[in-house]
Amino acid sequence: MSTGLVTTGYTNMAGSANISYPIISKTIVALVGGFGSGKTEVSVNLAKYLAATQQSPVTIADLDLVNPYFRSREAVAEMEAMGIRVIAPRGGQFFADLPILMPEIKGAIEKTDGTLILDVGGDAQGTRALGSLAEVFGPDQYEMWMVLNSRRPQTSDLTGCLNTMKRVEASSQLSFTGLVSNSHMIDETDNEVIVEGYRLAGAVSRETGLPLAFVSAKRSVLETIDTGVFECPILPLTRSMLKPWERKETGVDDQSNNQRT
Repeated sequence: MSTGLVTTGYTNMAGSANISYPIISKTIVALVGGFGSGKTEVSVNLAKYLAATQQSPVTIADLDLVNPYFRSREAVAEMEAMGIRVIAPRGGQFFADLPILMPEIKGAIEKTDGTLILDVGGDAQGTRALGSLAEVFGPDQYEMWMVLNSRRPQTSDLTGCLNTMKRVEASSQLSFTGLVSNSHMIDETDNEVIVEGYRLAGAVSRETGLPLAFVSAKRSVLETIDTGVFECPILPLTRSMLKPWERKETGVDDQSNNQRT
């Protein structure tokens, strides 16, 4: 498997004294977030980071049954070029909303080789899909991280974050083990948005006792911030999730065209 160290740029950023990257000790990482949280972008970037920096295999499974645009399956070609195994609908099922790959995902959980990332929609459908697999998880096998975006209504304050997390835990039948601060406004994200989100995530961490696994933000914005203000690891992001019209405007091939045939 190609490590991708040169093409991803992690080597350069890792040389910065202010950057501490996430350390994954469990075999399964479930990233859960509601619409607009950015958890799919985080999931894809985490998969690419791990593929670029570790020797063991990386697998990502698409359990987002809600969002019609930003799904990890949209970046299949990009990830597979890095040696990442992608579990997602193919061919005519590319845009399917049914959990047609549950047996394959269950098998990946039971026989994890390397690291398995689960990209889970935070609404009822997505978390119920995760709940249907809850009995397969070993108690010390997984991390389940809540991806928080302070610029979304449901997670804009401490009460909203706590209520959202309680709903997810009840539906998924699994408990959160950590938090990810991913506050953003897509292309309008600036330093203030990122730091504001980090402070809210810190408040949630203190209230729940859950650790802040990392802060994630666009690499270009992070480069303008004194990252020493973050007392946790950092995951720089490069956008892989583009809307169909953005792909046309930027000249990026629509990955779904290759999946429908």
